[in-house]
Amino acid sequence: MTSRWVIGARPRTLPAAVVPVLVGTAVASSQGGIIVWRSMAALVVSVAIQVATNYANDYSDGVRGTDDVRVGPVRLVAGGLAPAKAVKRAAFAAFGVAGVFGLALTVAVGPELLVVGAASLAAGWFYTGGSRPYGYVGLGEVAVFVFFGVVATVGSAYVHLEHVSGLAVLASVAVGLLATALLVVNNLRDIPTDAAAGKRTLAVRLGDRSTRVLYVACVSGAFAVVPPVALARPAALLTFITLVLAQRPVKAVLGGSSGRDLIGVLVATGQLQLAFGLMLALGIAL
Repeated sequence: MTSRWVIGARPRTLPAAVVPVLVGTAVASSQGGIIVWRSMAALVVSVAIQVATNYANDYSDGVRGTDDVRVGPVRLVAGGLAPAKAVKRAAFAAFGVAGVFGLALTVAVGPELLVVGAASLAAGWFYTGGSRPYGYVGLGEVAVFVFFGVVATVGSAYVHLEHVSGLAVLASVAVGLLATALLVVNNLRDIPTDAAAGKRTLAVRLGDRSTRVLYVACVSGAFAVVPPVALARPAALLTFITLVLAQRPVKAVLGGSSGRDLIGVLVATGQLQLAFGLMLALGIAL
């Protein structure tokens, strides 16, 4: 029973939640200092929102029938592994965890975090939830870049510094681009089934070839941000060590891999994102 809920939480997507907190905290440590409990609370908020969004996506796509035919990993609702209502409850429970820890940070830092937190929770639910889910009209990548890139990275620095750091904003672009690359390759894999289900993701709108170009642009763009970051924190150049991890997924995408073959690309992209984030955070903190 436990394993199905772990599968439903989609642990392979969690680097998208962990990396921005690591990088934002590294920025704070280099520009003032960090308060340990705030770092831990920010991490819980980020991971909880990611897990909640994954459950919410599973629930909403499941009840709509979008996931009835899948190429990727099985989903809880569509796969009959859990009742839709139970998955919905799990989503709101995870949102609740994020809300509790977010409120603690709000009390310590300021009411502005309440606005940011509410927007983040809404973005998680309405990605595929509600009557007009924005993920169904091609805005998912934009939301991922904003919330799992800019907001999460800058916010993770803000809870310590209590001001918006230019370095955090710059680093957040790299973080956001790799988080977006994860969604791009996921949606590239699902173009045939999403199109058949009427889910007009950005990949469906762009088509196969342009989506592959977008993936490479996201990965390349993340590395292109490193030199500007290195102007302020030279050790950030350590991040280029992870270029070796980018070669295989980029080659696979450009080589025309499709369907189940893209599951491996998704895994490799998550590994790249985590390694890139670790090296970027280390380089900024040094």
